[in-house]
Amino acid sequence: MVLSRRGMLLGTAGLGAALGVGAVVPGTAAAGIAPPAGPFPALPPLPGGAPVRAQFEPLEQRFGPYLAILPGMVNDVEVDDAATRGFLGGGWWRTPSVPTNSRVQEHVFTFSWFLANEREWNPYSGSVPLRNRLDAAIAHYLGLQHDDGSWPEYSAAEKSKAATGFGIGYLAKTLANLRQANALPERRGEIGTALKKGMTWFLNPDNPIWESPVHYANQNASGLASATLALKLDPDAALQKKLADRIGFLAAHGQSPAGFFYEPTGMDINYNFEVMLPEIAEIHVLTGDRTVVSMAGKFAKWFGYNVLREPDGTGSLTYVGMSARTTVTGYDDVVADPDRTDLASVFVPEVPALAPFFTSAEDRAATREAWRTDPSPAPPLAKQDTSPRIIAHAPYGEKLPSAAVKKQAIQQLPYLSSKDFAVQRKDTATEQTYVYVRRPALYLAAFFGERPSQYARGSAGLLWHPEAGTIVQSQQDDASCWASVLPSGSPDARGLLTASYRVGDRDWNGDRIVPGSAPVTVDYALDSRIRTKLTLTKNTVTRAVKGTTALTEQVPLVLKPTDSVSFADGSPAGFGKTSSATTDALVIRRGDTTIRIGWGTALAAKVVATDVTILREGGRRLHVLRVPHPGTLTTTITLG
Repeated sequence: MVLSRRGMLLGTAGLGAALGVGAVVPGTAAAGIAPPAGPFPALPPLPGGAPVRAQFEPLEQRFGPYLAILPGMVNDVEVDDAATRGFLGGGWWRTPSVPTNSRVQEHVFTFSWFLANEREWNPYSGSVPLRNRLDAAIAHYLGLQHDDGSWPEYSAAEKSKAATGFGIGYLAKTLANLRQANALPERRGEIGTALKKGMTWFLNPDNPIWESPVHYANQNASGLASATLALKLDPDAALQKKLADRIGFLAAHGQSPAGFFYEPTGMDINYNFEVMLPEIAEIHVLTGDRTVVSMAGKFAKWFGYNVLREPDGTGSLTYVGMSARTTVTGYDDVVADPDRTDLASVFVPEVPALAPFFTSAEDRAATREAWRTDPSPAPPLAKQDTSPRIIAHAPYGEKLPSAAVKKQAIQQLPYLSSKDFAVQRKDTATEQTYVYVRRPALYLAAFFGERPSQYARGSAGLLWHPEAGTIVQSQQDDASCWASVLPSGSPDARGLLTASYRVGDRDWNGDRIVPGSAPVTVDYALDSRIRTKLTLTKNTVTRAVKGTTALTEQVPLVLKPTDSVSFADGSPAGFGKTSSATTDALVIRRGDTTIRIGWGTALAAKVVATDVTILREGGRRLHVLRVPHPGTLTTTITLG
């Protein structure tokens, strides 16, 4: 059974319910891997004041925080218990932190990099204590591999797609480092054997991990990127042919016709942009593969509808309500290292539509200079926040857009390059329909059909104004999604919403249109209990709701401390507070823009501040407007 979840190298030659401690793991290759006998002296601590920031080259600054924790990680390697010798204990990376979770061992790459690469700031290159404990860690890692080539994660018998896919890559990079350092020759041979077995399992087209559509596509991409590097190190014509075949399969079955990558069968802002895209970028860097460039181009067109820039330039807010797995509400315009999206920037020269989503080269240079001139030592990483991907991808470099290229690409974003369109993006395999409507005074994103996971919320999800920015952002939970809420607390956005679409008096079923003066309407229902008509004009969003019981209209508002917010009766609604009034509207004034949310009759309304903050510099905070009503209500948001 397959369980899924949530050199080019700097300094390398030639390529830029788990079992407890001491348990024997049946069905693994452990018997063929001999653990080293030692000795295992502790790795000495760093000298006082290290890591010294000024010693790092810009592209290697992200190694500083890893160097700061290296002695702690290395000295937490189990060396006393022969049964689990080499287990990377201490809880530094991945859970469960147990000897049978092979993902815990991925920091063998980190250890090997510091062993192999001489730098002014790296006192551990060639270190015997580091080498000996790395030897034990590799032996334990290889001993967890099943006879068929897979590795476990959550239980000893599991054949994990993620553990195997990512593991092949970390072991291949470790092998490259050991070759560079001319270290551990017998272990290098064992790694080569393990890599071939792992690729044979992963690239087998009959393996259940290659379902259609591909679930958790980022994990498949990781295995393909990993195999790409492994086959650069040790070519194998038969495996290379299978690799090319699986890359084509992933392009055909791992990416929705809508443009997103399946996580597991829907889109996920985080996994799509921060994991999947960098993984296929590694394939592109190593081979120039055109299939993955095409995948990146399709994704860029999709992403442009779902990540909305704030007019003040501080960053972008996301359609997080439809993310199937993780919660990323926004991206700052400038992100300092470590930034795990960096490797994906290699697509920008060929896919300029991706440029808006990366920090500009000039801004990144400024953040790196600020880091370099800080006199304090590079700070250590917190446990669990130690992803080896950050430094594993760093040596490939980056192609961040210039400020000018980024500015030009921003102007081409769909909702900025046009003031009037309506478009649907559909996933036919899963009956998902994403709706994007731009009118002169607004942009709205919405979703109808099968929700891809328990976290996603349907209905209207994102409302943006060209001068004011994002006004409404639906979240992934019942208490802060844009919805009509039943007395049980369940929102219609959590159910299957069946919908029909019209523009004016015409049915509309997916083609891109320019509405002009015609309203765009979506009639949708949560079975027989709640029916809603969503209408968009040039400057209004109206939700006319009819329910079979009492309901509460719920609108998650993105507010700034500088907004003037009050109820129609004059009662103030304070930022960061809970406010209430019996009235018929709420009014938000942001700069020269006025947003009025009216419901036509005096009702007891409340605005509740949440603890959700959005963007680093913008000071945005999510507040939820709730208006209880007997079951029939029309709410109109007017933007002007």
